[in-house]
Amino acid sequence: MSPIIVQSIGFVAVAAFILSYQIKSNRLLFLLQLIGSVLFCLQFFLLNAFSGCLSLAVNILRNALMMKYNDWKWVRWKGCPVIISVLFAVILFFTWNGTASLLAFTASVSSTFVYWSNSPRNIRMVNLVCASPCWLVYDIIVHSWGGLLSEAITLISILISIFRFGWNGLETDSETTR
Repeated sequence: MSPIIVQSIGFVAVAAFILSYQIKSNRLLFLLQLIGSVLFCLQFFLLNAFSGCLSLAVNILRNALMMKYNDWKWVRWKGCPVIISVLFAVILFFTWNGTASLLAFTASVSSTFVYWSNSPRNIRMVNLVCASPCWLVYDIIVHSWGGLLSEAITLISILISIFRFGWNGLETDSETTR
């Protein structure tokens, strides 16, 4: 496939991630990130970056579950992030390709555990200091220029959301406070 098409897929995914942190609702945040993840999953597959591809596939499942966090009691079970993290470990084992694989694993596991906190503030903080920086370096290693742009913008977008909603305004999910 043409490198221009492969890179374009990543740039389309960027738009979904830019919007995700500008919405106070965790459910809509997860939906937009799910869409972006599907597109990046496809791009990583086309770039032969299988650790990122499969990690994003599990992230898609995780984000779909998180959209039902308030609706399905079993999704709130604290064992769910452990099970999902085991899947990331299996992916790490079978797709090991050095540091890049470890970065995808670290980003995915850190964000998985914090998502179960259901705290908009904690989600943004872990993504700001761990998950997004790991994905940013991964994108550089595998040459995903849309991914690199996405993570750079995500970091800026998280900071804007903290400024926009205020640190204390991000203590609870807007959908649980209606």
